[in-house]
Amino acid sequence: MKKSVIVAIILLLACFVPLQAGAEVNVSIGISLPPPIIFGAPPAVIVLPDTIGVYVVPDIEADLFFWGGWWWRPWGGGWYRSYYYDRGWGYYGGVPVFYYDVDPGWRIYYSNQNWYGHRWAYERIPHQHLQRNWKTWDRERYWERQRTWGVQGYTPRPQQQRQELRRQREEQYQKRPEVQQHRQQMQERTRQDEKRGPQVRKPEQQRRTKVRPEEHGKGERQQLRPAKNKSPQGGPAQKGEKGQGKPGKKEKTDESGRDRDSRDMR
Repeated sequence: MKKSVIVAIILLLACFVPLQAGAEVNVSIGISLPPPIIFGAPPAVIVLPDTIGVYVVPDIEADLFFWGGWWWRPWGGGWYRSYYYDRGWGYYGGVPVFYYDVDPGWRIYYSNQNWYGHRWAYERIPHQHLQRNWKTWDRERYWERQRTWGVQGYTPRPQQQRQELRRQREEQYQKRPEVQQHRQQMQERTRQDEKRGPQVRKPEQQRRTKVRPEEHGKGERQQLRPAKNKSPQGGPAQKGEKGQGKPGKKEKTDESGRDRDSRDMR
């Protein structure tokens, strides 16, 4: 009996986990998110030469960067970011500024341990070490000024040369077929949202504006009703209201009044 229960629990978990991992869709804007990358443990990273604080997970097929406190990944011509390396991806809507500093051939240089003719003795940085120190490293530009990114005998490129390389890489990136297709899809989506937006949102705003005064007035009327029906102190009771005076005394006064009128007529 116990074995059958354990097997049933394992099968249930096996069915649940893939559904949860594969259901990453940004419902608010209708954009599909990239598939998850499965890690057995938090990934180590290396820092990329000729960049300011750009780290990458080197031993996976997908591009997964860390920069500025975020994890970044390109997918389907767009960019996505998250505070976590394996979940929580959100659509970015642009190209992060660091990406044009990344050399497109970094994987080849990594596998050869050679960066433009210089031995690249890169350092694997554990995940916890990265999270504790990346802010200090960025502020002090530690990898560039003190370590030259682990590239032996390497002199960082001048700023003008870096800017020219950034411009060339941006042109090459914008010519990629998946990037152009993604840009066209987003432009079409924006045009549809602009056409559909005023027809949906404006009536909702008007309804909200009309309802609030009515509700406010209704509340005031409810507060005023008891005051209208309340009898003045010492006055007669209103119609439909139980008399709280002394009806016997009132009737006696009326009878004495009729007696006086009878005597006067005599």
